[in-house]
Amino acid sequence: MIDKKLASDVLSAVLTEGADFAELFIEDRYSTNVNMVNGDIDNALSGKSFGVGIRALKENLGVYGYTNDVSKDTLLKVAQKVGKATKGDNLEQQNLNFTDQEVENKHFFRISPEDVGSQEISKLMKDAHNGAISYSETISQVMVRFLSYDQNVWIYNSEGLATSDRRVRTRLVVMAVATKEGVKETGFYGPGAAMGYEFFDIVNPYDVGVRAGRIASRMVEADFAPAGKMPVIIANEFGGVIFHEACGHSLEATSVAKGSSVFAGKLGEKIAADNVSAVDDGTITNAWGSANIDDEGNRTRRNLLIDKGILKGYLVDKLNGRRLRMEPTGSSRRQSYKYAPTSRMSNTFILAGNYYPEEIISNTEYGLFARSMGGGSVVPATGEFNFSVREGYLIKDGKISKPVRGATLVGKGSEILKKIDMIGNDLERGQGMCGSASGMIPVDVGQPTLRVSELTVGGRNE
Repeated sequence: MIDKKLASDVLSAVLTEGADFAELFIEDRYSTNVNMVNGDIDNALSGKSFGVGIRALKENLGVYGYTNDVSKDTLLKVAQKVGKATKGDNLEQQNLNFTDQEVENKHFFRISPEDVGSQEISKLMKDAHNGAISYSETISQVMVRFLSYDQNVWIYNSEGLATSDRRVRTRLVVMAVATKEGVKETGFYGPGAAMGYEFFDIVNPYDVGVRAGRIASRMVEADFAPAGKMPVIIANEFGGVIFHEACGHSLEATSVAKGSSVFAGKLGEKIAADNVSAVDDGTITNAWGSANIDDEGNRTRRNLLIDKGILKGYLVDKLNGRRLRMEPTGSSRRQSYKYAPTSRMSNTFILAGNYYPEEIISNTEYGLFARSMGGGSVVPATGEFNFSVREGYLIKDGKISKPVRGATLVGKGSEILKKIDMIGNDLERGQGMCGSASGMIPVDVGQPTLRVSELTVGGRNE
């Protein structure tokens, strides 16, 4: 392990080459990934990874390097190379003194991933498989994935910070395929948490499989969705993926500082309907996207993004904070030591309103109910999005009528925010993996059931 003396020498080597800020990120991770196809283990991988990332900043320039060789000579070579790339003026050797930052742990776990045997994991996955396959005779294929990791990080920087964190996460993902008369539809469900194996004391693997099987089997029986502009009710939980993708990324300083965000320069302006408030909260106990500190060593916090339609804040990391002249918000994240950190979401969601979900449906004469969202694409610079509806239903006369498949939701994030006219009281969050500049990271997305007064639905005209 790297002690404080070596950390000081490495950071000093970065500064000596001309950088005005230096950072050392040390990661030790144990991971388990197991895949099951149709009830049989397809592949299983467990192992450790260890490495160090070294970052240099010079004004608004950032340079990053990493290595898994932690010998002093190698670390100093990487540090000098990274520091030299900032093209600053050489400085005299500095002696750095660190102040330990005490971190309150909010995310306790009982059973470490390393303590769980392969047979126990296999049985758990088989239960999930059985839940999906037994739901309907139309289920033709079931894929189950178990993943967990135990990540320890230590962070030092040239401002004297010395801190550490331990993140333990566990997730179970089920994808079911239903087939009928040449038609195939998929169902998906993937709950996760910042917990150990005790996660399965509160999440039943069989029920996870049932949910995936239900979606697939209902959609394979469905008619095609109609096309056109109509009111759309988006269910709670993973329905929040639209806000995450079409709006949330545009609130990250990574895009704001480049001027590639539709929300750049709009702090204090009205960007959403009066009933819309949204936050990013990395402090939620045991939430999938939570941590005690971010990957620059700042304490995570609850960041208010939108308050009653008014843009209140961005998610800011150190480098882009320099560019925007803003303070960091505890929002800097990275996949591993191989990535430089940048501003990213953690647990991002629209806050609850006052309506019961049943009220929202009964007040909608005609429209689409998107109960479960699938994948999609977003143009970051404009916020234009196209998302598939994994599980959809037609609404007629204020009631859910029949299931429909093949629907897509098309629009712009900045426009959809202004068309949200009813928000439910049933806030829930769903789990996913988000890919961006600093790699793949765990995130929660969320919202209550809400209605968009008009949205373009791609489907087939009746």
